[in-house]
Amino acid sequence: MQDFPRWKIASIIAFLGALMLLAVPSFVPESMTAGLGFKLPRINLGLDLAGGSYLLLEADTNDVAVARIEQMRDTVLTEMKRGSPKIGIGDISTRDGKLSFLLRDVTQVDEARERLLPLTNGAGLTGQRDWNIEVVDGQRFVLTQTEAGLSQAINTAMGDATEVVRRRIDELGTREPTIIRQGNNRIVVQVPGLKDPQGLKDLLGKTAKLEFKLVDLTADPALVAKGIAPIGGEILPYTEGGSVLAVQRSVIISGDQLVNAVQGNDSQTNQPNVVITFDSQGGRKFARVTQENVGKPFAIILDNKVISAPNINEPILGGTASISGSFTVKTANELAIALRSGKLPVALKVVEERTVGPDLGADSIKAGITASVIAGLAVIAFMLVTYGRFGVYANIAVVINVVVIIGVLALLNGTLTLPGIAGFVLTIGTAVDANVLINERIREERRRGRSVIQSVELGYKEASRTIFEANMTHGISGVIMLLLGSGPVKGFAVVLLIGIITSVFTAVTFTRMLVVLWVRKNRPSEINI
Repeated sequence: MQDFPRWKIASIIAFLGALMLLAVPSFVPESMTAGLGFKLPRINLGLDLAGGSYLLLEADTNDVAVARIEQMRDTVLTEMKRGSPKIGIGDISTRDGKLSFLLRDVTQVDEARERLLPLTNGAGLTGQRDWNIEVVDGQRFVLTQTEAGLSQAINTAMGDATEVVRRRIDELGTREPTIIRQGNNRIVVQVPGLKDPQGLKDLLGKTAKLEFKLVDLTADPALVAKGIAPIGGEILPYTEGGSVLAVQRSVIISGDQLVNAVQGNDSQTNQPNVVITFDSQGGRKFARVTQENVGKPFAIILDNKVISAPNINEPILGGTASISGSFTVKTANELAIALRSGKLPVALKVVEERTVGPDLGADSIKAGITASVIAGLAVIAFMLVTYGRFGVYANIAVVINVVVIIGVLALLNGTLTLPGIAGFVLTIGTAVDANVLINERIREERRRGRSVIQSVELGYKEASRTIFEANMTHGISGVIMLLLGSGPVKGFAVVLLIGIITSVFTAVTFTRMLVVLWVRKNRPSEINI
């Protein structure tokens, strides 16, 4: 019972004191700590408390199927030219969601199939086939995507899109956004403190698929105007003048080879632009292509729209290029962010939007604080009247427990939501539950005629078993809510689990230490409990 040496007492006080100090910054305005030169841990307020924006984004999964066909087209062209013998094929068709091409030499059908088989198998070890191969009329190959392969590709694309959205929002400097997948093709975005979501919507709606292609100088302007592209080319909308432009299908260099993009200023026009830097491989490729095509125009294509088509006046050897257009500083910076964070594998559109005002959040905080104060005062009064001195110890533990929970949340850089406040109120009640069990057991031991020291010792020892078992089942429920829940449920579960751990420590270990210190000093022959 009295096994509380000085080092253990000091350790308990230091541990609780450190956690309570971590809670202090959360009680003062952030402006008061801004000049310290480093960031203090503090609790972040969720969307329902701080106000902000809620966006529900939906992906067009048809983009994944189209992108896979285009990627397979380029892969097939490369594979047929690789090695010896080279396999000659006619123009590749990508109509009706299928990829088809005609062999020029019928005798190469078996060789072509052997080269295609590794390209159509799944990447894993499941034996899954991503593409079906069919030979029509003896020499035409038709490749069709399987449902399993397309489903896996969509799942991967949505995972990548979620990370791209996260990086873009982080680049904006917003604090503690919540970004989670919902279903197969939706992403939920919650950004506390963001009052005007339009800039965020514009940024998230940008696929940022950047490509450099040579302008097709062989194209007939009359046919281009009618939307008819030459073989090996394609027609894309041109943002300048609302016209169209014929470009070659082959990509010189893509945004995948970017290492940086920043908003800059064009020295000649004094207009905002975006300066991009390629990786070493991309820089070498860009230099080689520009050396071979001096005097010819090339197209800078963003999200399948030509935003600029300058002439290559001289080789671009430095691994950098600039994108000019009708930019403002804001739009140039947003494009730079989109390019830095990577392209979205699927286009996203906003299907639901809500803006939560700060006034509503302030009312929620006020109501939560009021509920917590009323609950706390009621519990404190009950414990004082019912258990006297032991009630005082329990009340001290409750107050410390609440502050410690705030400190732990701040240490974890957690976000407090309205359900989290409900978790606080619940924790106040459950925090004294352990002390009620202990005190009632001490009373029972005294009625049996045991001494004060024996009663206190047995009261803590016997009640602790029940306390740990009860909180274990309580914790299992919290873990299930944390793992399977989302949004408000998860916020409630986090506060609940932290409260379970801290309340057991403060209600059992800390109050036991206070009782031991009092018993040692006063050696009472009777206790009022």
